[in-house]
Amino acid sequence: MELKHLGRTDLKVTDICLGTMTWGSQNTEAEGHAQIARARDIGINFMDTAELYAVPGSPQTSGRTEEIIGNWFQNNKDRDSWILASKIGGGGSPHLRNGHRADGASILEAVEASLRRLKTDYIDLYQIHWASRGSYNFEGSWTYQPHRQDSSDVLDNLTDMLETLGALVAQGKIRHIGVSNETTWGVLQYLRIAEAMGYPRLVSIQNEYNLLRRHFDLDLAEMSHHEDVGLLAYSPLAGGLLTGKYFDGAVPAGSRKDYQKGFWRLNEHSERAAKEYHALAHRHGLDPVQMAIAFCRTRPFMTSTIIGATSLEQLDHVLAARELVLSAEVLSDIDALHRRHPRPI
Repeated sequence: MELKHLGRTDLKVTDICLGTMTWGSQNTEAEGHAQIARARDIGINFMDTAELYAVPGSPQTSGRTEEIIGNWFQNNKDRDSWILASKIGGGGSPHLRNGHRADGASILEAVEASLRRLKTDYIDLYQIHWASRGSYNFEGSWTYQPHRQDSSDVLDNLTDMLETLGALVAQGKIRHIGVSNETTWGVLQYLRIAEAMGYPRLVSIQNEYNLLRRHFDLDLAEMSHHEDVGLLAYSPLAGGLLTGKYFDGAVPAGSRKDYQKGFWRLNEHSERAAKEYHALAHRHGLDPVQMAIAFCRTRPFMTSTIIGATSLEQLDHVLAARELVLSAEVLSDIDALHRRHPRPI
């Protein structure tokens, strides 16, 4: 694995990050701890979580993943060996502060609660999980819909959050800040306000990126390159669709589609494209899952690819991609397939 700078900071993270969102729902604490141990043993130093986790978020599950990680730190005394990222929900989840959006006051409350659950004095990277004004990164939308966003005081809200985040950085409770499910416009507003007011600068953006969903390739990629706001890619397997386990109507017991009783990424276009990526991998003698992860790691804007699993067997399968380097011929064939299926989800 490569080590990459987190934005313009001196922190270096492994270019594979351990995702945690199933710990406390689909996975037990013991299973989560086993995954941490496996990731540690192969050299991963980066772990991502959120106050919303485990998914699907609920009064029973939200916060549980952070507790599981905190218990690991308490038992293993290795907090300083990890670069730890967490997030505050952007708003709308009734079990998180009654659905109140992220703002300065809610950030203070959320950070203190996360620190308690994580049993740590600091969080290395603290992120806004989705935009307080609303996000169109969910449910497969590719169209900006202003009527679905609360934008009446969006710049005041961003300034309020940055001021509070700056105070928390000064106190040492968080080290750096990032965003998730954001847009080019949103990131640039954060950067503009931070520069003008002397607030902390964004170091990362955590958005979905995979062979089937490549919004990031255009304006976001250009912004990322020039502003050093690297991508932390979630769902590099399109929520499991690129594994092939949902092909032809299959719903494996315990899978995300089975557990959450819904899976918006799956449709006639995405399944057709995923099957073609499987065929492409097989033509080149590659494992489709590992090809998908390896592709993400080739992208010039990628800081780290977040991987997750519900079993050690799945985790080992995905982690094997760290040794795979895609040939120019494979990458050319991927480009040609993407040209045929530019937006299947």
